[in-house]
Amino acid sequence: MKVSTVLRRPEELVAHGLAPHETLADLERVAARYAVAVTPEVAGLIDPSDPNDPISRQYIPDAAELVIQPGENADPIGDHPHSPVEGIVHRYPDRVLFKLVHVCAVYCRFCFRREMVGPGKETALSTEAYRNGLEYIRAHPQIWEVILTGGDPLMLSARRLREIMSDLAAIAHVKVIRIHTRVPVADPARVTDEVVDALQTANATTWVAVHANHPRELSETVQAAIARMADAGIPLVSQSVLLRGVNDDAATLAALMRGFVECRIKPYYLHHGDLAPGTAHLRTTIEEGQALMRELRGRVSGLCQPDYVLDIPGGKGKVPIGPEYLSREREEQPTYRVVDYCGDVHKYPPRGSTLDE
Repeated sequence: MKVSTVLRRPEELVAHGLAPHETLADLERVAARYAVAVTPEVAGLIDPSDPNDPISRQYIPDAAELVIQPGENADPIGDHPHSPVEGIVHRYPDRVLFKLVHVCAVYCRFCFRREMVGPGKETALSTEAYRNGLEYIRAHPQIWEVILTGGDPLMLSARRLREIMSDLAAIAHVKVIRIHTRVPVADPARVTDEVVDALQTANATTWVAVHANHPRELSETVQAAIARMADAGIPLVSQSVLLRGVNDDAATLAALMRGFVECRIKPYYLHHGDLAPGTAHLRTTIEEGQALMRELRGRVSGLCQPDYVLDIPGGKGKVPIGPEYLSREREEQPTYRVVDYCGDVHKYPPRGSTLDE
């Protein structure tokens, strides 16, 4: 059944064949705790005949979300301890998050801010909180980059986006404004020429980070939305989350990264799943992620290599956790073991040579 509007209630998912009727009671229990929204674009990508459909796993509620594992946390990456004023997260010296809105076009089942977004939460920063956020940025000249997030900042109107970009670009030490968004994938029609124009400002450089997790999400309409930004000269990077049953095999991950590059998006981060409540069924192990990254290395172009990263719980920041290829040998001359993408071991420098010749 063709979907023509955003589906927000479990009974709508069942009525459109996106979830079995027998799961309705469980879906209602999940929806009572976590937001649900499936756009027509996303619904059209789901194969209802496949119980393990990788698009469905990202967006359709699952009873497994009601199972909370030890260590899971409503604030898994520690936004709150690093929030000096409402809406601002200042975790790293030279950049801040500016959380403008608390709504999204869709609600991902693995979202690390799932306790903070959706119906029943504040939809956006108040005028006072927004002004306080700007004042905080003005007062800290070490802030070189402002990252607009939420929620999804592209849920704002073109007029409001233009105002925000102008306000930030007017701060002399803000040189880069980065927008993190799922909208080009979830609701590409929102990426209008007017929105694209609003994202650009003369006094700061705009970057857009596009979130997708499976190559099927890069449909023709999504590619067209991305092209509108790329054609306007906006540099694009990707964000993905490593998800069990979605992209946890080398072929799918390679196709996704190649798809990004073909869309003029540079692969940036592949996130290890955060310890958000009710997401254990979607998380892989770190060892599985490292093995996948090792498979990608050498088998797909260097342009297609993301950084595999972990957000350390408690707000300690991101660290790269990809496989190690280099180790020190215990010899008189500094010598290293280097493992290539095939798993073969080599000595560096080769025997008979010296460093710094």
